Amino acid sequence: MVEKPPEDGFLRHDLAFSYRLYRPAEPSGESLFLLHGSGVDETTLVALARQIAPRAVLVAVRGRIVQEDGFRWFARITPTRFEQESIRAEADAFAGFIAEAAKRHGLDLSRTVFLGYSNGANLVSTVMLLHSGLIGRAALLRPMPVLDDVPPADLGKARVLIIAGAADLTYAPFAPALIALLESHGAEVDARTIASGHEIGDRDADIVRQWLAGPAIAVAQAN
Repeated sequence: MVEKPPEDGFLRHDLAFSYRLYRPAEPSGESLFLLHGSGVDETTLVALARQIAPRAVLVAVRGRIVQEDGFRWFARITPTRFEQESIRAEADAFAGFIAEAAKRHGLDLSRTVFLGYSNGANLVSTVMLLHSGLIGRAALLRPMPVLDDVPPADLGKARVLIIAGAADLTYAPFAPALIALLESHGAEVDARTIASGHEIGDRDADIVRQWLAGPAIAVAQAN
């Protein structure tokens, strides 16, 4: 197999979501899909992801909903209430994006982790519930549940890390509900609360890196 050359993360528009691909000179075979928080862009999680897995291919994706000077993943009604049609439409589109990006760039979904922060984490958990079996490992930073109606889903092969911030007064109170929701659908959930607000940093990177050193669960690659 011929190794692909390093790629420097220029912005691509060849799939349903704009994204940047960062392929290191000596990739490990692992990949991380990065889903940013509200009001920023796809570059904001790259440094954190490099702390977590320096030899992984990074797929840094941009949300399609414009918010002020940045982007988000689905339409917001209030800080904790969201437009349900927008959530489902964007989750369906992102599920297709995952399969297309993996095929186009030779990514092994059984060795892929989805790292989401805040609004991006909420999209990841939604894709897991609406398209069960597609995402096998997810690290969700400062998340909350966003679906009003949750369909049956089999997450028996999924591993999820949830990191809440003890001082995140708006979103941390919702973390237990998301933990219970994912566990009720069969996911193996590792839930942590750290001394932080809604911001993320080195402590999150350390926890995610240690969690990834645990046993991986294979997920069938989408056709």
